[in-house]
Amino acid sequence: MPPDEVVRHSSPNCDARPAGCSADLLVIHNISLPPGQFGGPYIADLFSNRLDYDAHPYFDQLRPLRVSSHFLILRDGGVVQFVSANDRAWHAGVSSFEGRERCNDFSIGIELEGSDFEQFSDLQYQALATLTHALRLRYPLAAVTGHEHIAPGRKTDPGPFFDWTQYQQALAGHMPQALSTPPLRFPVID
Repeated sequence: MPPDEVVRHSSPNCDARPAGCSADLLVIHNISLPPGQFGGPYIADLFSNRLDYDAHPYFDQLRPLRVSSHFLILRDGGVVQFVSANDRAWHAGVSSFEGRERCNDFSIGIELEGSDFEQFSDLQYQALATLTHALRLRYPLAAVTGHEHIAPGRKTDPGPFFDWTQYQQALAGHMPQALSTPPLRFPVID
């Protein structure tokens, strides 16, 4: 994805990755603020610690949170970057992937504007595939997973309406056969 297609908003909710840690996991999330409502400034405001907690009753419970993600993909396929992928964004919380704790240390988080209760847009899958491809060219990504898979029982996103097959098919269109990078591992979906 060319840099001029990504809107940048800086989030203070990040820090340096631990020495020797590289980003080899991509974590897919969903978010909407207020829940089930799309558009508006609230997600960016939350990630930037500027959320007006009085703007909606739901926001009051978000007061103690200091969270971010590396990227947000909007419903129209627009991409917003909040944290450099070289740094650790605070997106996964208490988490574990294949026996490795603290997934924020070694992952890149991508939020999709959406919810557990409705389909994501085709434009979001296209943008996610393009972004994944661009990240794979720069980082040693080996696997993709959902927040629900690294924090089971605590998180449910990207949820039942995220179509892993559609994502993989969109991604396949970006990966030339000659690419020497091994294929990404995806979660096993029942």
